[in-house]
Parts: sequence; C-alpha cells; structure tokens
Amino acid sequence: MALRKVAIIGSGNWGSAIAKIVGSNTARHAETFEKQVRMWVFEEEVNGQKLSEIINTTHENVKYLPGIKLPDNILAVPDVTESILDADILIWVLPHQFVARICSQIKSSVKAGAVSLSCIKGLQETPGKIALISSLISDELGSECAVLMGANIANEVAKEEFSEATIGCQDAEMSRVYYQLFDTHYFKITTVKDSGTVEICGALKNIVAVAAGFIDGKGMGGNTKAAVIRIGLKEMRQFCEMFLGDDRVNMETFFESCGVADLITTCYGGRNRKVAEAFVKTGKPLDVLEAEMLGGQKLQGPLTSKEVYQVLTRRGIVDSYPLFRSVYEICYENKPLDTLFTNLGQ
Repeated sequence: MALRKVAIIGSGNWGSAIAKIVGSNTARHAETFEKQVRMWVFEEEVNGQKLSEIINTTHENVKYLPGIKLPDNILAVPDVTESILDADILIWVLPHQFVARICSQIKSSVKAGAVSLSCIKGLQETPGKIALISSLISDELGSECAVLMGANIANEVAKEEFSEATIGCQDAEMSRVYYQLFDTHYFKITTVKDSGTVEICGALKNIVAVAAGFIDGKGMGGNTKAAVIRIGLKEMRQFCEMFLGDDRVNMETFFESCGVADLITTCYGGRNRKVAEAFVKTGKPLDVLEAEMLGGQKLQGPLTSKEVYQVLTRRGIVDSYPLFRSVYEICYENKPLDTLFTNLGQ
C-alpha cells in the first residue's frame, strides 16, 4: 500500500504543537506515512525575516510556539494550495472563521480520495443556521472529515506534559491510521465513533470558559466556578441532543478527554478564561484585549456564544440555556456582569 502523505493547514500555537506530534510520528511510522509533512504558514515578518523561512532554518515557530523545536521533517510552506498538493490527509488547525475561505481556495487542488481531520474548536455560522466545522470541510471538499478534541493547552502539550485527546471518526480503518499519526507516550489518544459530540464539546466549552473568566475577574472562589462548570456541562449536553438528536449522542463521550476534561482545563488555563478575566478587571473591549494578550491568536468563546445564541433564539429556547445566553449578553449587549448570576439564579 502506498504511503500516506500528510499536510497541516495552520501553524499557530496549537498548529505548531500538532506539527511536533505529527512530524515525529510520520518519521516513526515509516511503514504508513511519508516522512515529510508540509505545514501551511500564513506569511508574516518577525524581526525582519519571513516566518516560514525562520521555521525552515531554525525548526522553531518563534512567534507562536517559541522555545519548542519542531521535527526537521516539518516543511513550512507559505502558499496554502502548494502545501496540500498530493496530500492524502489534511489536518486543519486554524481559527474557525477562516475555514470557509481556505476551503474555497484549495478545493480544486485537493487530491482525489484525500480525507481531513479537524482540530478546530468552533462552529461555523451560515445563513439561517450553524454547522459543524467538520461538516463544512466535508461538504466543501467532498470527503470525510474526522475530529480531534481534548484537554489540550498547546504549550503544555508541546513541552510533553502528559495529556489525552479524543478522535471522533466513524471509519474504523482511518481511526487506526489517525491513532498512529497522533498517539505518543505523552499525548494519548482514544478513538470514538461519536464525532458530532466530540466536536460540539470542543466548541461549546469555550463559552463556559468565558463565564469562568468572569468569575475569576470578580475574585470569586471555587464554589462559584464549580457551579459554572457544572451548569456549562449540562448546557453542552442539552445542545448536543438538540443539534444532533438524542439517538446520536453517546453519554460516555462526555467522560472522554473531549468532554469534562477539556471543559475543566479550559476553565482554569485557557486563553478564553484569561481574556475574560482581564475584561472584568480592566473594562477594556474584548477585541482590544485579544490584540494585546494573544499575540495574533484568536479568541473563540465570545464568537461561538454569538453563533449559538442566534440558533437558540431562532428556535425559541434561549431561556433554557442561561449560561450561554449570559455570556452572549455580556460580550455583545454590554449587559452588566451580574446578568450571569441573575440568569443562573432564576
């Protein structure tokens, strides 16, 4: 059987951490994969040098993952179409608001039979509804798209601190391939068929993390944050059942890394929590804090809350999701922070 060629679309903080794992595993599993992995880099200058050239000469993404060496078989490519030529597996790791545009750019160049795996935590707003990112990729490219989600702070994964992730894939053969591609001694993979729940959990936990950041900004303690996490998990489950249908949601999936574990780590250590805390303490707008604090990375929680709020409003069920509703109203309608506690206490 021909070796599978892998390409990575995205090279930010998480994309670079994924590249370290994937590059090591394509070299380790030479019976399955081509060794070289092309990684699309959105070209920008860092200290007068092109970022792609810095990565290819120093094997380090000095802007988004400084201090971590990438395998020398990772090739940074600034042209997204060139990066995916002849690839059998496309790994998507970029902010979810850019996926539709990238799909339209590359769809005519994607290899026949190529499949995708999305590491993107978010939902895609389309006219009148929202869609899973995996569904958008699958529909645009005409191929299957699996998902990888979990309790994964990129810097910690890159430092090889032990963590887990969940791959949602309905194809048994590709599940085995993805396991080889991502599993390491420090990044342990579990595969499940319930890909929809895996992906929705990865998106919605960012909304809950914003609420957790509000709690931290107010200086409240563990009781309040625990309540927010529990209510958030309940609303995540409700949304999965509403969006996918009760019969397509496996409750066991919520106990994998993509579920409760990812929710906990994001509510204590993620960028959404951090910026939400600063929002309360400084009073600065979220877009200003995003620019000041994230070094070019994107804030996903508020945008996802907006997309989810619109769906819930259209269906007339927004009052059944007091936490999701509160995050939207505080972020986009300038409601006071106490809106969160008013809504949760009703």
